[in-house]
Amino acid sequence: MSDDTPTGAIIQRDKATYAIVPKTPVGLLSVEHLESIAAVVRKYNIPIIKITSGQRFALVGIKKEDVGNVWKDLGMDPGKAAGSELCLHYVQACPGTAVCRFGVQDSIGLGNEVDKFFSEMELAAKVKIGVSGCPFCCGESFVRDIGVLGKKNGWTLIIGGSSARRPRIGDVIAENLSKEEVLNLIRRFLQYYSTHAKKKERTARFLDLLGVENIKEAILQ
Repeated sequence: MSDDTPTGAIIQRDKATYAIVPKTPVGLLSVEHLESIAAVVRKYNIPIIKITSGQRFALVGIKKEDVGNVWKDLGMDPGKAAGSELCLHYVQACPGTAVCRFGVQDSIGLGNEVDKFFSEMELAAKVKIGVSGCPFCCGESFVRDIGVLGKKNGWTLIIGGSSARRPRIGDVIAENLSKEEVLNLIRRFLQYYSTHAKKKERTARFLDLLGVENIKEAILQ
């Protein structure tokens, strides 16, 4: 990101306009959020609204001089979106037991707690987390840096997934976990990862280099 890029914005292919991605933890939006988004799109003639793979809205095609006012009018926090931001980029979650008839665990509740606990943590590279409330895995838990999958007997923790250029199915680290155990293991893994991984080394490559058994030994003690 260049020094003159507006805060919370991403330069686009045309090198003249920008995109912004408001933060929407686990993909939840209020009526007020939707009204604010619609209002700024009309006011600033934003040509594209795109739902991202991380359950967020990207507003694309914003003029540089409008970016600050768009954020002010939105009244929403920026979501981490640029690859240079070495932190938790997002937590996505399926509906889980909140509404889905297949849900066996509260994926939205856990996803919100994960976002709250780890969103400000400084990491070796960007991290994406997927939380699924049942084995159908609608939260894409096996292809995220960290995945959590709900089963009747508790949560399964998965690490090292990727849907990027070199796809990787994540490794199962532990099963039948309580919510507290999941949060503790995520914390321990992220601390270990941040200490030992190279800068900008994603978890998939980190797992490839160290091996899942070494990771287990390090965080399951």
